[in-house]
Amino acid sequence: MIDEVIFKKTLDCAFKVHSSLGPGLLESSYEECLYYELKAMGLMVEKQKPMPLVYNNVHLDIGYRIDLIVENSVIVEIKSVEAVNAVHYAQLLTYMKLSRCRLGLLVNFNVAHLKEGIKRLIL
Repeated sequence: MIDEVIFKKTLDCAFKVHSSLGPGLLESSYEECLYYELKAMGLMVEKQKPMPLVYNNVHLDIGYRIDLIVENSVIVEIKSVEAVNAVHYAQLLTYMKLSRCRLGLLVNFNVAHLKEGIKRLIL
């Protein structure tokens, strides 16, 4: 499946979850619901996928976990925060580099209108 198609389906599911739940819940609630919606669409999704850091050809398991990775091509980083800041973008970019995924989606569900909480990143 083409990355853009996967990305669009992922966005559609995020909007569905936000329309149903609204803002104010924990990140884990949105993650579970988005995972459910993506699976219901027939997409392959992994949640809380461990992501080792490779340093000097050594894989170091230092606790990095990708919230969701869809079809091994789109990384979804879920937030439920007052405001997204630079460290959130840096976190997503790091996951994208480590996983070699070129598309990333940062979703802050703690907003009145989800379009205000969506940020797409491309490597």
